[in-house]
Amino acid sequence: MTQPFRFEVSATCGAARTGVISTPRGQIRTPAFMPVGTAGTVKAMMPESVRATGADILLGNTYHLMLRPGAERVARLGGLHRFMNWDRPILTDSGGFQVMSLSSLRKLTEEGVTFRSHFDGSKHKLTPERSMEIQRLLGSDIVMCFDECPALPATEDAVARSMRLSMRWAQRSRDAFGDRPGHALFGIMQGGVSPDLREESAQALQAIGFDGYAIGGLAVGEGQEAMFGVLDYAPGFLPQDKPRYLMGVGKPDDIVGAVERGVDMMDCVLPSRSGRTGQGWTRRGSVNLRNARHAEDPRPLDESCTCPACRNYSRAYLHHVVRTGEIIGSMLLTWHNLHYFQDLMQGLRDAIAAGTLPQFVAAFHAQRAEGDIEPL
Repeated sequence: MTQPFRFEVSATCGAARTGVISTPRGQIRTPAFMPVGTAGTVKAMMPESVRATGADILLGNTYHLMLRPGAERVARLGGLHRFMNWDRPILTDSGGFQVMSLSSLRKLTEEGVTFRSHFDGSKHKLTPERSMEIQRLLGSDIVMCFDECPALPATEDAVARSMRLSMRWAQRSRDAFGDRPGHALFGIMQGGVSPDLREESAQALQAIGFDGYAIGGLAVGEGQEAMFGVLDYAPGFLPQDKPRYLMGVGKPDDIVGAVERGVDMMDCVLPSRSGRTGQGWTRRGSVNLRNARHAEDPRPLDESCTCPACRNYSRAYLHHVVRTGEIIGSMLLTWHNLHYFQDLMQGLRDAIAAGTLPQFVAAFHAQRAEGDIEPL
């Protein structure tokens, strides 16, 4: 018998909580940060290296994989886990955000969205039913319902229309998903920065019934203060016994603030994208390895970090390979960034379990206020 999808909270500290999501492919410790494997790979990383950083789950991208190499092809080759050599849980987004942010000639109707690929201009149609089919073909462990994500700022009327369309699509996603033991379907709360619309959306989703609930429509241009304002109340509209996923977040201080407010799962391309542009994230903030001040610095990027980049290489070397465009620069910095993000999540989990989250958060902000260590 297939093990059911299950979420258990083991400790709380204020609004924050820590626990475990159990799936047939393994457990996910929460709060969890999910590295993004957009096209079936976390860029510049081997799957086993991603796992070594502490990641329990990856995120795959429905929009990108449906266009290249195609969901049907992935299915013929054994599914996304086998295709990318990752045997642990995978969450796939629905494609709605990428259709909004990447595609051209986008036409929205009640049925779905037609658009042209940003790769080659080919025409495609994505509906709740097709999104569920694609994610089934990929073999996703956690499937996201198809939604419409308007960019902010937008008028409240526009946000309300979009949210209610997303709720109708959520019901269609639920119907199309069907009964799939061992697999989970998450609904996505929308509503912009309006408490009334967020509550209406949450109630609509709970009436349908999902295995988990995402807080969507944030980190799309509204700023951290507005995002935290929504997170001060939005998680409270969602069931206590289901995981809460904040989509597309974020920077370390975004993550810490979200966890404080009751979020269990997050994802962002930031660690890997930063790694490819010479930026390292540390407990003292971000470091630009392209800067000349690192050229003769023999110290590690972060003396407290145990990742391969910090154990085995100096800032001077990282500066050199970044400035010369060597591939190893992207590899080492991406590994370091993912390691740092996972260390941050472990620290948050430990602090919640010990009841010391306020002290952990205070120390986190104090270290960042100190800034990067001075060069020799």
